[in-house]
Amino acid sequence: MFSPLRIRQVTFRNRIGVSPMCEYSSEDGFANDWHFVHLGSRAVGGAAMVLTEATAVTAEGRISPEDLGIWKDEHIPMLARIFRFISDHGAAPGMQLAHAGRKASTAAPWKGGGPVSEAEGGWRPIFAPSRVPFSANSIVPEALDASGIAHVVRAFAQAAKRVREAGAKIIEIHSAHGYLLHEFLSPLTNSRTDCYGGSFENRIRMLCEVVQAVRGEWPSGLPLFVRISASDWVEGGWTIEDSVGLANQLRQIDVDLIDCSSGGAVPGVAIPMAPGYQVPFAERVRNEAGILSGAVGMITEPQQADTIIRTGQADVVFLARELLRDPYWPLRAADELHQEGPWPIQYSRAKRG
Repeated sequence: MFSPLRIRQVTFRNRIGVSPMCEYSSEDGFANDWHFVHLGSRAVGGAAMVLTEATAVTAEGRISPEDLGIWKDEHIPMLARIFRFISDHGAAPGMQLAHAGRKASTAAPWKGGGPVSEAEGGWRPIFAPSRVPFSANSIVPEALDASGIAHVVRAFAQAAKRVREAGAKIIEIHSAHGYLLHEFLSPLTNSRTDCYGGSFENRIRMLCEVVQAVRGEWPSGLPLFVRISASDWVEGGWTIEDSVGLANQLRQIDVDLIDCSSGGAVPGVAIPMAPGYQVPFAERVRNEAGILSGAVGMITEPQQADTIIRTGQADVVFLARELLRDPYWPLRAADELHQEGPWPIQYSRAKRG
């Protein structure tokens, strides 16, 4: 876990990534001091990759009114400050680009998570591949037409250009958890009959167009990741076999790593959650598609994470809640595993041994 990893022209000091985690702390998409401290402390804490939360490429693509955004140039300066700090402390800053699709205009979890009306700062319409709401209480979305799809693809590309200007070293495209690009992938949420629906090749078309558009604005020397829900955990939904096939296609259009999560397409699904429950997805994608993979989900213990890397189940471990509990988990893990951790000089007096 503490061996370096080189992807394109970026060398990561270890295999630990900060998984994107929504903070619901922005106004009009702007990063602020909360994001500076939240993200910067994980760089100080020793992670190699520090990714922002799902960051909306359009205003209507936010999950909530408080989401981080990258849909206008004015968002760049504060992000640049944050990314400089992360880089200065030995980590690679990255941004997850996202569009919430039919899950847009909802409240933060501590506000109940339900639909937010326009009077409360929400918006209409919201967009999806098909006019199918997420749940009985959700807003019925509008189906994107061809021009709407092209608009979203351009928005991802324009966002990538801004991310580059802000100084990030990684882009991750969010195509998981029931958000827009995952909605196009899954048969559970895509009932289209045009060239973006029906067959596997048609359902992956929009994601592939987004990847190619982003790669067109993203330097060839910098890594591009894609997060997927490797399984919908539902009969008739997206499967791990589909994910391997998709990873094969993405590898051919210059994606470097598949970040393997799962679920989120439809509500009420019984997911067999347990420590490392999604690691087998990362292992299959890595070994069967011949592409780097990242494992995420209930990875909490240093030995557990180290074993995932040592046994070839994944190339990177992404931690989420555990890094909320302990921003300095990588430093503690290095001590426990008797490895040389990336201690900042200011904290070196706290090293054990």
